Amino acid sequence: MKVYGIVGWKNSGKTTLVERLVTEITGRGFTVSTVKHAHHTFDVDHEGKDSFRHRAAGAREVLLASRNRWALMHEIRDSAEPPLAVFLEKLSPVDLVLIEGYKRDSHAKIEAHRVETKQGLLTVEDATITAVASNYVVDGLSVPQFDLDDISAIATYILKEVGLA
Repeated sequence: MKVYGIVGWKNSGKTTLVERLVTEITGRGFTVSTVKHAHHTFDVDHEGKDSFRHRAAGAREVLLASRNRWALMHEIRDSAEPPLAVFLEKLSPVDLVLIEGYKRDSHAKIEAHRVETKQGLLTVEDATITAVASNYVVDGLSVPQFDLDDISAIATYILKEVGLA
């Protein structure tokens, strides 16, 4: 599986960019999965549901299945957060995995950047960022730059970068 990341500061447009890239790339006939790193506690389950009750009772894993989808919830509890590679091994094979976050990992990435965030560019100090997608023209970049809304060009770039074009 090929992997490529989307990174950026909070409110820089990462999730919207990933969503639009998935639509564009799958529309070109490729299979795509995503990994989203969260820096906060999250729950895909809800209090009172049977699966929530199983986890609350101490189950290490709960697999919830229906005819439409399945989800495996694994409680880390007191263990350290596993590295990205462990999660990638759990995915079914696809052409491309788009990774939102994990900005400190070594895979190639594009930085989403909006002038409104008033944040500096990550690419200045990160050689794994191979391009920038921004809503303004950034002068002096040493990597390719794309308009944040030019999804077709960004998708083409990513597919070439990972060898799928």
